[in-house]
Amino acid sequence: MIVKYEELFELVVPALESKIQEFRIYNYNSVTKEDIWHYCVNKKWKKNNIQEMRVFEMVNDILRTSPAQYMTHTQIEDYKTSNWFSELNQGDLQELINPTVKANKESL
Repeated sequence: MIVKYEELFELVVPALESKIQEFRIYNYNSVTKEDIWHYCVNKKWKKNNIQEMRVFEMVNDILRTSPAQYMTHTQIEDYKTSNWFSELNQGDLQELINPTVKANKESL
């Protein structure tokens, strides 16, 4: 029997709602049930076959997730996906990589 992610999500919604309440105590008001679900699927259960997991294992993992773990993961993922040079045009980027002699003399 194959269970879909949506069905599993619906089974653990009470645990996710409980975790959201805990996050709100720590002033993490923008975190949603879906955010915690995606964190668990992509981080905690990355090496597991989620369709073979038991519901109590999922609930346990959700309830054991700390705000610090979630926020650390979120920050690391943001760093991985960010394009740090997106606001620079090609000329500025080239100047950073290979500064000209003229620019070096002006800064002295």
